[in-house]
Amino acid sequence: MARHVVATVDQIPPGQRLLVQVNGREIGIFNVEGEYFAVGNRCPHEGASLCKGRIVGLVEAAGPGDYRYSRRGELLRCPWHGWEFDLRTGRSWCEPDRTKVRSYELRVESGGALIEGELRAETFQVTIDKEYVVLEI
Repeated sequence: MARHVVATVDQIPPGQRLLVQVNGREIGIFNVEGEYFAVGNRCPHEGASLCKGRIVGLVEAAGPGDYRYSRRGELLRCPWHGWEFDLRTGRSWCEPDRTKVRSYELRVESGGALIEGELRAETFQVTIDKEYVVLEI
């Protein structure tokens, strides 16, 4: 599995996203209160640029006038037809067993960890002052 450094954590503030190109794929990287998630930028319904949609939460109701808002910022709504996808799993909120968007594994690693592993290149004495978001495909 190849690893790709796609951003520093300060490039994606909480509640925000960053659209990146990796190996010809458009992938949206989302920061949900310090947790990072990555999904493909193509809605499986009709191919819209999914990652340009609204980031929303979940509204649940036990009955009329009795509603609860949860999972703030964890659902992505397609800008064309409003289909919603769970950023944690990629699954459609309406048809979770049938429809999903491709999701990718992400990790936040310190700059020092990148010097040690498979991304090793010619190195120089440096100081690490940032953390990076690393995508695995």
